Amino acid sequence: MSEKCYVARSSKIAARMMGDEMMIMLAPESTLFTLNEVASVIFKAADGATPLDEIVAERVCSEFDIEFEVALKDAEHMVKELAGHGVLIVSDKPTTQSRAFAQVAR
Repeated sequence: MSEKCYVARSSKIAARMMGDEMMIMLAPESTLFTLNEVASVIFKAADGATPLDEIVAERVCSEFDIEFEVALKDAEHMVKELAGHGVLIVSDKPTTQSRAFAQVAR
């Protein structure tokens, strides 16, 4: 993902923090995902308006002892995987969750 990447949480999920991990239920398939502490930080910051590289720099790198390039590569991989399951919505432009969901639902 070399261009700007904006990430939003899908409206088709239910999520809850349990300790340091985020538990996510994808309603249509009743699939359960568990995110580790770092992935949970990214998921909670996925507002559709903040670029992924900014989330990584300001949230992940400031909270965890990790280099930006390594953290960004891992974040891009995680986002791609969760987007493939419909948990996250990825856009090259800022978006709101409802607008992003409408685009996916078409």
